[in-house]
Amino acid sequence: MHEPLDQSPQSYTLNGTVHAVRGAVVDVVFPSEDLPPVTSALIIEWDGPTPLLLEIHSHLDLRTVRAVAFQSTAGLSRGVPVRATGEAVTVPVGEAVLGRLLDAIGTPQDNGPALPPSTPRRPIHANPPRLKDQARTTDVFETGIKVIDLLTPMAQGGKAAMFGGAGVGKTVLVMELIRAMVEKYEGISVFAGVGERSREGHELLTEMQGSGVLERTSLVYGQMNEPPGARWRAPHTALTISEYFRDQKHKNVLLLMDNIFRFVQAGAEVSSLLGRLPSRVGYQPTLASEVAELQERIASVAGSAVTAIQAVYVPADDFTDPAVTTISSHMDCVIMLSRAQAAEGFYPAIDPLASSSMLLDPLVVGEEHYQIAEAVRQSLARFRELADIISLLGVEELGAADRLIVKRARRLQRFLTQPFMVTEAFTGTPGATVPLTETLAGCRAILDGEADDWAEGSLYMVGPLADARANETRANEAPATQAEASA
Repeated sequence: MHEPLDQSPQSYTLNGTVHAVRGAVVDVVFPSEDLPPVTSALIIEWDGPTPLLLEIHSHLDLRTVRAVAFQSTAGLSRGVPVRATGEAVTVPVGEAVLGRLLDAIGTPQDNGPALPPSTPRRPIHANPPRLKDQARTTDVFETGIKVIDLLTPMAQGGKAAMFGGAGVGKTVLVMELIRAMVEKYEGISVFAGVGERSREGHELLTEMQGSGVLERTSLVYGQMNEPPGARWRAPHTALTISEYFRDQKHKNVLLLMDNIFRFVQAGAEVSSLLGRLPSRVGYQPTLASEVAELQERIASVAGSAVTAIQAVYVPADDFTDPAVTTISSHMDCVIMLSRAQAAEGFYPAIDPLASSSMLLDPLVVGEEHYQIAEAVRQSLARFRELADIISLLGVEELGAADRLIVKRARRLQRFLTQPFMVTEAFTGTPGATVPLTETLAGCRAILDGEADDWAEGSLYMVGPLADARANETRANEAPATQAEASA
């Protein structure tokens, strides 16, 4: 059921007509030179299924504006009347949107009832909080995922991004983080699905309904099959909902975006349709300013934190892509997912050497955490350096010190894998959440040689080190039992 699309103050009566339609871009002519402002909304009441919402992006001449449509323009013809609202596109916010799935313009898409008429609305464009009003925190956002908590700790009220190519586990990691965060931290979750498949949206909705966290979550989708305008503005809609809970309700908000690269991609499509010349690698010339406009609004103010976790698709696994480098420059925590890790079966497929966090500092996480993390990283780095020698000559040709490093690095690699709760139905392996203290204790024990005589498989896909120890005990008892049976 669609709610009425009445976005404007009734006193604004400027009307025009459709002059040209080029896909998602519509040119509108007005009878006078008093044009509505850029980024304000236009509404077309036509014979389509719902009123058509457009956003002005430029003034072509004294009487013509060029706008981008948020819905399909199929069937739209010249001469159709257009109503100008005089203000930015507004979307519903507040308690009414919790537990609901909305599209980029705030219309419910979950086959539920229409939102109440009293639901407050806010414009999707806003200025970021002033620098003096922003709050910086060094509180660690503990996720229960070993490799993240150890090597790339997230900040409560910070921005983290997961970069990876197709099929390396970005969405699964985001879903696991949603589950972990909602269980541990009281607050509101807002999820923006940008340019993703309908199947993924359905899976996430089902997962949230099953885990009981949907009533504290708002879902905003601009899906892959929707026009570029909807995909381009879906993150702004989700951010507007987050800002309302942060500023008006003074609540902590967890903002998740999957996939923010599709936001950049939609912007490139819109830029091309608007007739702008492309920039590097075919991206829009306004790439940096568009990403900054979105990312700078993700900020915390005194008493209320917005923690953002974003998945970023890396085209062709090229981490030097302009979109990837532009997005990463705004992040506190950068998590790189590696296809090589995934190919070897190490999940989550996080590259421990390429990933980084501003919080991994002894003044923030403490001297013990920092020393263990650095020792793990050095061990894995040395193992990677020796990988070519091992593949050519074998590990036996290494010196005793290097053989010991390789032995412990291989066990650390396996210990940093972890079964997820959200994949239990597919793998049959119960998921595990590991407190940071258990992660540090396990890594310290492996570095100190406690697991040197254990089978590597005992440490693979386990939670804390106690689970690996139990696996090793069972493996040692099995041969003894078989020997007794044969005797």
